[in-house]
Amino acid sequence: MKSVIVGTAGHIDHGKTSLVKALTGIDADRLEEEKRRGITIDIGFAHLELPGARLGFVDVPGHERFVRNMLAGIGGIDLVLLVVAADEGIKPQTREHFDICRLLAVRRGMTVLTKADMVDRETLGVVRMEVEEFLRGSFLDAAHAPIVAASATTGQGMEDVKRELARLAAEAPARDSSALFRLPIDRVFSMKGFGTVVTGTLISGAVSKEEEVEVFPSGQRARVRGVQVHDQPVERALAGQRTALNLAGIEKDQLTRGMTLAAAGLFRPTLRIDVSLSLLDSARPLKDRSRVHFHAYTSEVVAEIVLLGHDDYRLQPGEQIIAKELAPGETGVARLRLSEPVLLLPGDRFILRQLSPVVTIGGGEVLDVAPQESRSHSAEASFISGLARCSPAESLRARITARGDRGMTLAEAVATTGIRQAEIEKLIPSLGSTRRVANVLLAELALGNIESSLPGVVEQFQRQNPLAPGMNIQELRGRLREVLPEVFDAVLAQVIREGKLELLGDLVRVPGRGAQLRDEESESKEIIERAFATAGLKVPALKDVLASLKVDRARAQKIVTLLLRERVLVKLADDLVFHRHALEQLRARMGEEKTRSPQIDVARFKELTGVSRKYAIPLLEWLDRERVTRRVGDVRVIL
Repeated sequence: MKSVIVGTAGHIDHGKTSLVKALTGIDADRLEEEKRRGITIDIGFAHLELPGARLGFVDVPGHERFVRNMLAGIGGIDLVLLVVAADEGIKPQTREHFDICRLLAVRRGMTVLTKADMVDRETLGVVRMEVEEFLRGSFLDAAHAPIVAASATTGQGMEDVKRELARLAAEAPARDSSALFRLPIDRVFSMKGFGTVVTGTLISGAVSKEEEVEVFPSGQRARVRGVQVHDQPVERALAGQRTALNLAGIEKDQLTRGMTLAAAGLFRPTLRIDVSLSLLDSARPLKDRSRVHFHAYTSEVVAEIVLLGHDDYRLQPGEQIIAKELAPGETGVARLRLSEPVLLLPGDRFILRQLSPVVTIGGGEVLDVAPQESRSHSAEASFISGLARCSPAESLRARITARGDRGMTLAEAVATTGIRQAEIEKLIPSLGSTRRVANVLLAELALGNIESSLPGVVEQFQRQNPLAPGMNIQELRGRLREVLPEVFDAVLAQVIREGKLELLGDLVRVPGRGAQLRDEESESKEIIERAFATAGLKVPALKDVLASLKVDRARAQKIVTLLLRERVLVKLADDLVFHRHALEQLRARMGEEKTRSPQIDVARFKELTGVSRKYAIPLLEWLDRERVTRRVGDVRVIL
């Protein structure tokens, strides 16, 4: 059976809670103070089963002081019941609640003229005309949305309300239970024998018993011990249902309204979002860098607004103009800098309220939850204006292209779009000029740029460092900092396969191009090699050899590095270098020594080689590393 969430809206004392009770038999006022004062202070809940649909009601307070509580409940609704008292007509919170519904893009609903038993037929007709005029041209226009007169006291019109609700519920699109799970928390409490319980409207996906969930923005994990829908235990709750979860592994004090439960390990909270923003006709002009109250689902934080442009903004060549003000009734694009991290996804709706006086001024749609800081405001305005008109595939391609050579990992694509990885993988073939490298998605242009830049970077390095036999792979990786490691590895392997570069140990080089030595450098290389070749194991200090050369110390050191890479020389300590032939001869001598004794100590080694302890210890340690010997106490066993 389809589950649909119905929210009430309307001015204080217009009978919203009484209407819900008359429809469902449930009093949504649960607080003692509410019952004592006779007004709704916080959101309340009820449910009703109709043919073909199970309705969950979110009853909201109507007093202007409690609009922030109203906003915590209204964000996840599918239908709205706009309640107008027949004996009062349109009032300030009627207007504000209706504006909020429009800003949240609520598409369906009906209007109920309550307290119809308290006015005569003529007055009721006048109020109906007033309401029709107020709603004309909106989603609640009487031309396609019912207006029903009713009385919670006498029962007048209640069956009509139920009938229209059943029809509207049948027309409402079902929420996507196959999407990733998200549940904004609107209540937290503890029950004896159960522990921590949270409730909320399940806005997407599904959640089951024993499932692990993540709390945002804290990142804590919890296990779902039990699930209830409309006060009944179930194994699984689906999108569009009022849901209560009994959580294990987390305390009540660690949770609060405004947090969100979501699928574990997939999402990231954000402090910056790019949005499409509409200002109400009744609002003051909105200036750049204004601070406002930001409401999305049950969360409320302060946000700074950086205006980027208007809704039809297009970047012109050389243009750097930034919007400084948004006029009443206008729509624009903006970046919101949030005071606290919030879990949001593209397509989420939000409401903005002035800091002082606290009134609703506008709202809009989240377009990007991971905006790039590197772009200018003008370029960002053009980019996010385009996102507002994109299909999911086009939007994903635009996000990938915007990330340039870095691309976007599949995990990042999930976290920034809310689309399951399996669905993203299905979209890839339709993304046109987009390639997948390992688990990274890149624009073909970016991938081509990386492929063409690698040989150029290596060639430039070798030209600037002629004594280097090649470029260290890690240094090459560092030159392309934006490129992710898996992309770098895959592209480098491809370039090597194509013969544009060649691999030499941990070096890459232009094919056939090794170190390029000038005459004096070749001469110095020969001098260094000869000095160590003739010295045997009684080698001179490296610094003394380098000091005797005609080339400067920097080039001399590069020549030594070249000899070490060619394995002509072997470095055993900072200033202790041996020729490879001397070490090969030492290895052979140790084999001869083994025929006389299977062990050798430092004294015998010094006697055998004629070297001092300064050389003996590093040489013995080298023999250990080469598995020619193995140290056992103060002696070495010759292997």
